[in-house]
Amino acid sequence: MNPIRNPFAPGAGSPPPELAGRDSVREKMRQCLGRLRIGRPAKSMMLVGLRGVGKTVLLDQMMKDAEADGVITIRIEAPEGRSLPAMLAPQLRLGLLRLNRVAQAKEFAIRGLKALAGFASKLKMTYKDIEVGFDYEPEPGLADNGDLEGDLSMLLEQVGLAAKAGNTVAAIYIDELQYVEEPQLAALISALHRCSQRQLPITAVGAGLPQLRGKMGEAKSYAERLFDFPEVGPLNPQDAAEAIVKPIEEEGVNINPDAVELIVQETKGYPYFLQEWGKHAWDITQQSPITVEDIRSASDQTIAALDESFFRVRFDRLTPKEKQYLRAMAELGPGPHRSGDIADELSRATSSLGPIRSSLIVKGMIWSPTHGDTAFTVPLFDEFMKRIIPGKDWAKADA
Repeated sequence: MNPIRNPFAPGAGSPPPELAGRDSVREKMRQCLGRLRIGRPAKSMMLVGLRGVGKTVLLDQMMKDAEADGVITIRIEAPEGRSLPAMLAPQLRLGLLRLNRVAQAKEFAIRGLKALAGFASKLKMTYKDIEVGFDYEPEPGLADNGDLEGDLSMLLEQVGLAAKAGNTVAAIYIDELQYVEEPQLAALISALHRCSQRQLPITAVGAGLPQLRGKMGEAKSYAERLFDFPEVGPLNPQDAAEAIVKPIEEEGVNINPDAVELIVQETKGYPYFLQEWGKHAWDITQQSPITVEDIRSASDQTIAALDESFFRVRFDRLTPKEKQYLRAMAELGPGPHRSGDIADELSRATSSLGPIRSSLIVKGMIWSPTHGDTAFTVPLFDEFMKRIIPGKDWAKADA
């Protein structure tokens, strides 16, 4: 079939042709923004889930939904090694400039821009990566104390006041939130809490790995009362099938039910894997309908593509000892696994593996569902580890 007409789009954050199974979360966010607009309280939202479940895609779709309703949106991604003030400042400036064009919000937006000037100038010495243009001179005493928690609270208050005057909502969308350092995360939570107390129409929608919930709770004990934490997981069989069948049929092509069933089985319903299997099945099929034999033929190509992109990019960031630790986990299966069982696979004391485990958590490769348990953050990574490090010699290697 014509590869140009292939509807599937595997990629980091690439929107799928059919966003199946996420309507309830989108509707919950729509209600949240609607309540905030009329001065009613509503919790901010943090999407949590493994790699490849479509958190970024869902986050971006929720932002598009909000923009269609006239919400002022601010979008940042939190990469490792970048400060939260540096990421927020330029985007808050753009949001305030948009509010500045709304007649009834102009006065508040200007004060917000003055607050931003004070915020950035005072914190630039602490967070040396802050770069933002100033549209107004700072107002003395407005978000310029040099204390992140207090200054960010004051700054977001000004943004919220401007949004309220403009009869809209300001929504901050943050991807990869688990990479924000705990003191900065605490400052963000505190600032949103203050805005909530003042009933200002400002909210945050974050996305991160499963450890985000615990990290936010450690940063501020009241975080779980301030946020909803919907879990974004694999699609159920019906939604997974829809994600495959609907895009194919919209191109005038058919796929046999047993072929759909095999894709769902191979992918376990993970959205990114559905896109990969769909793409390669389309490219390998000569004519409609797509059959189970086509899916079997496409599977080798799909796994190879995943190994070289989705899995390999994470594997290559690891030290030899970290690879050995993950290979021991893989030997035990998908997980989660007790730390003691992993240590037994390596013939090591559990305590001696603590630094390696901590490093893998920081890198976002594993997380702890419960105390003493360890699980992969990347679906099917156990199978990849067995493919890339086969045999048993890894257990004897002096990494």
